[in-house]
Amino acid sequence: MSSPVHRFALIPAAGSGARFGGGLPKQYAALAGEPLLKRTIAAVSAAPALDAIFVVLARDDSWYRQQVGSIVGIEPLYCGGETRAESVRNALAAIGNQAVADDWILVHDAARPCIDAEALTRLLRELDDDPVGGLLALPVADTLKRADGGACPRVAATEPRDGLWCAQTPQMFRYAMLDRAYREADLATITDEAQAIEALGAKPRLVMGSSANIKVTYVDDLALAEAILTQRSSIR
Repeated sequence: MSSPVHRFALIPAAGSGARFGGGLPKQYAALAGEPLLKRTIAAVSAAPALDAIFVVLARDDSWYRQQVGSIVGIEPLYCGGETRAESVRNALAAIGNQAVADDWILVHDAARPCIDAEALTRLLRELDDDPVGGLLALPVADTLKRADGGACPRVAATEPRDGLWCAQTPQMFRYAMLDRAYREADLATITDEAQAIEALGAKPRLVMGSSANIKVTYVDDLALAEAILTQRSSIR
């Protein structure tokens, strides 16, 4: 009899949020009365059939215990690196005593607090038997312009958008494949899990995401995220 397949979530949250500004790391900025990271943890916790959720923190993080505190089923890992890719690689090594080759690893950005249970469920369902894994994403809707590279940029060309998708998270892959991908990758060039998997020659599956699954990058994004969360709570 084969062993059951487990599903583990990783939330990389070791960044400093340099583009965000403010007096504390972006993941601890207030969002609708709670730290952004705590909102994201709550959203990921809504996913069915997750066996554990790991939050990947900087080694010297002094905010988590104060801002988020202890949450049942959530385990902080103080092994974050200088980049997101390093944090994910380190976390995969840290959970190597719990995860086995075929277990699913779901990686979600700490700055995406508006992921909803429906999108999470869709990702888990559509990838359940996939040999590679995949990610939430949305087809590109806007017209794309390529800049000429000048100090005052002008349009050099209009790029065709057919077949282009905007990647989101969560992204979900088997433990052994993802661990190998990160161990073999040039981490300086890796921006998400799918790119690391692609470097192995595999083709991640695209699963329809949600326009509400925004990434908080700048301070102004907090107001949009709060509006999404407020509207969502009002219709429950």
